[in-house]
Amino acid sequence: MHLFLRTAARWFALLGATVGLCVGLVTVVSVLGRATISRPIFGDVEITQVGMAICISLCLPWCQLKRGNIIVDFFTQRLAQTRLWLLDALGGLLIAIFYTLLAWRSAVGAESVHTAFETTMILGLPMWWAYAGLVPGLLLSAAVALWQSGLLLAACVAPAGHAPGQLQRAHPLAPLDPSATHRA
Repeated sequence: MHLFLRTAARWFALLGATVGLCVGLVTVVSVLGRATISRPIFGDVEITQVGMAICISLCLPWCQLKRGNIIVDFFTQRLAQTRLWLLDALGGLLIAIFYTLLAWRSAVGAESVHTAFETTMILGLPMWWAYAGLVPGLLLSAAVALWQSGLLLAACVAPAGHAPGQLQRAHPLAPLDPSATHRA
């Protein structure tokens, strides 16, 4: 399962980065066109708004996989390793619920604006595309967070299984991202 999540998150992030790069290019061309020949790209603000929302949504699973969210551990830095993992598992479960709620409401919003035939003001693009484009990234983010929570919980209840004299077990999320350093 971790190989599927890692591969999917990587492809989503690459697609999100490509969308972000395209939005950046549209912005540069529009600004240069406005400055040099007084002709910006028509609807550049709408393209930027929709594109960046989708870009961020597609990059969220990779951020979650890399555990790139902000962790404030001022009050927990002295806790035992198992308790830290338990708190991280709870945090992962809460963020998975949050991602799922956002995906659900984005899908409901997409359906609502689709039935109302809402479009953007300048380009006349269907608004439901933007809402629907958020859903896959949010759902994959939720799946990654749930998988991480499961690994952390399993490590909390599993026997230590380490050699005598070894102070710490390997971090349970290491199989998901072997290159990352994890909070002990």
